[in-house]
Amino acid sequence: MSFAESALPSDVIRVLGASEHNLRDVSLEIPKNKITVFTGVSGSGKSSIVFDTIAVESQRQLYATFPAFILNFLPRYERPHAEAMENLTAPVIIDQQPVGGGPRSTVGTMTDIFSMVRAMFARFGSPSAGFVYNYSFNVPQGMCPDCDGLGISVRVDPDRLLDRSKSLNEGAILLGSHGVGSGDWQMYGKSGRFDPDKKLVDYTDEEFEDLLHGTGGQVELTFAKGSWTANYEGIAAKFTRTKLQRDTSGLSEKTRALIQQYLTEGVCQTCHGARLNAEALATKINGRNIADWAGLQITDLMVVLDEITDPAALGLAAAIRVSLQRVADIGLGYLSLDRPTSSLSGGEGQRLKMIKHLSSTLIGMTYIFDEPSVGLHPRDVGRLNNLLKALRDKGNTVLVVEHDPDVIQIADHIVDVGPRAGVHGGRVVFEGTFAELRAADTPTGAGLRRPFTVKSTFRPATGELLIANATVHNLKDVSVGIPTGVLTSITGVAGSGKSSLIRDVFVVEHPDAIFVDQSAIGASSRSTPATYLGLMDPIRKLFAKATGEAPGLFSFNSTGACKQCEGRGVIITEIAYMDPVTTHCDACDGRRFSDGVLALTLRGKSIADVLELSAEEALDFFTEKALNAKLRTMNEVGLDYLSLGQAMSTLSGGERQRIKLATQLGNTGSVYVLDEPTTGLHMSDVDTLLALLDNLVERGNTVVVIEHNLDVVAHSDWVIDLGPDGGKDGGEIVFTGTPAALLDHPMSLTGQYLRKYKEA
Repeated sequence: MSFAESALPSDVIRVLGASEHNLRDVSLEIPKNKITVFTGVSGSGKSSIVFDTIAVESQRQLYATFPAFILNFLPRYERPHAEAMENLTAPVIIDQQPVGGGPRSTVGTMTDIFSMVRAMFARFGSPSAGFVYNYSFNVPQGMCPDCDGLGISVRVDPDRLLDRSKSLNEGAILLGSHGVGSGDWQMYGKSGRFDPDKKLVDYTDEEFEDLLHGTGGQVELTFAKGSWTANYEGIAAKFTRTKLQRDTSGLSEKTRALIQQYLTEGVCQTCHGARLNAEALATKINGRNIADWAGLQITDLMVVLDEITDPAALGLAAAIRVSLQRVADIGLGYLSLDRPTSSLSGGEGQRLKMIKHLSSTLIGMTYIFDEPSVGLHPRDVGRLNNLLKALRDKGNTVLVVEHDPDVIQIADHIVDVGPRAGVHGGRVVFEGTFAELRAADTPTGAGLRRPFTVKSTFRPATGELLIANATVHNLKDVSVGIPTGVLTSITGVAGSGKSSLIRDVFVVEHPDAIFVDQSAIGASSRSTPATYLGLMDPIRKLFAKATGEAPGLFSFNSTGACKQCEGRGVIITEIAYMDPVTTHCDACDGRRFSDGVLALTLRGKSIADVLELSAEEALDFFTEKALNAKLRTMNEVGLDYLSLGQAMSTLSGGERQRIKLATQLGNTGSVYVLDEPTTGLHMSDVDTLLALLDNLVERGNTVVVIEHNLDVVAHSDWVIDLGPDGGKDGGEIVFTGTPAALLDHPMSLTGQYLRKYKEA
């Protein structure tokens, strides 16, 4: 008897006839209060089921219970394309979207741990600054008055304002309005305070300070229409008063840019980055103030809390420690409470969102995760699994979109979507247990059965690019060589210093390197693979040449657009606070162009026909060299099934990442640096990626990847492993060598898991 036959109707979430994006009339039943993992190749339709169908409808129905006033402040969701959905529960969506929160958001504020820390200092610190909010950098009572609680300040940079190699008479003042002899220049050149022929580099400290910030005394300024006396004011002080301490909102972009070139952003000189005022920082517990606590690595702060002996404070200290332990348990113990959330990776942000929900006492919820293993070393995946189980065991339904076999293995129920991607996917090809999936005839099943091997022959390096004495973030005077002409993996647990070494040091020292990171790409409803790859202009010119019409006519963003839907292909109707309704445009039949444009053809195809071609089909259609080369890159990164005109907003995370990589291919003798390129990739897609990386190396390029995926590590020619752990316990080179040699390394956590996978 199958699960669906034995379950009570209310024990399952039921989806009937889902057809969102590439889904093909999908119907399935998902067990409640269990962990269900959705697997399948990138673009197969996993996210379309979980996020675009179940999550959207759950949110839409939940929001419908709120008053109209509240709805005006909430996002609006269109009803998903599905015949019916039953037994939905309130959703908690934990995705990989950047945490955001602005410059005032930190790990401490996001997790609410800093609120408890503030209470600790207000009640048990000495001398107390008073109320709890007096220790908050987000209110006037607690914030530093000079930086308004941001910890950073924008100030005039003397080296941008002055050329110290020159004298005043030689034009040492670089401001455009301060040319030699001008009225502004006379304030300094004729003040009598300085020798105008003396080079600024020879000024005493007192003279230089007077030039920048001096006050007092008067200077007679001479102009064509007469002269008058002005009060002396140092050049930096005057610039700050007239340019920075005024409302710049009315200034043009050009004027603001001119001002910006003389400024620098740095740590606030008053609070030294602590964000708080002097009264708040004066309060101490066991010799440390609140900024000291916030700046400690979380695992170190736990030790500090253990040192508290005041009986009255023990209860609050224990509560703070429990919250910190949750952060450490998810592998983020290397963070500090004052770490800005804007600096977190997608994986770090997602795991911190999990921490917030673990302390919730709500049950009966549906928690929805988008590849929570992203950015995690295999060592930390076990910690993640414990959190997923904890959410389930509290009485919640957990839905996870995932590629990592270690996460898939803990599922109570697995839904495999495919068999392939795009138009070749969109169906449920398997439902069952992990053991059953391993035996299933699907790409996922085949990937799970595939033996894990470590490469035994390696390409020789052609040279070396050196990093010397790197000390950024937690790096401990690291010196290492990056071999050229080979594939190198940079490995280590989260927080070990991988990104600091490569992104913040290597890429900065080698600015010609092609760096493909995980930052967002444009993905509006009008953005397509063709526009992103720069294919549309040459395609429009080909149509113009073939038809004698203007190129702009063949753009759905210009004169050729369907007048009814304005080139969208759909008509979106929004009324007050009701759900938006998207309907198919009957005028153009969803093809975006006017009838007149659709009648014009190139080699028998209209512009709409061409945009409906897959990258694979387009490669055969376009023989032109420039177009063919760009289309080939789409095929090389495994996106041969994508149509040229598909909205970028409908692509999965893995697809977007690969299309970004596609724009950077085709070079020879270059250095490619890729930041976790396996993000969002299925096991079979990783094979495509490895073939691509090999091809890049064989064309004479150097490829460096920051990576956790052990298939990539095992396939590399060279490995640089950082650690041994994260934060202050990392920042050192643990190992350099081939992956075969890494297998035998006793201290490397990466080597430990390579052995484990090889022996499995």
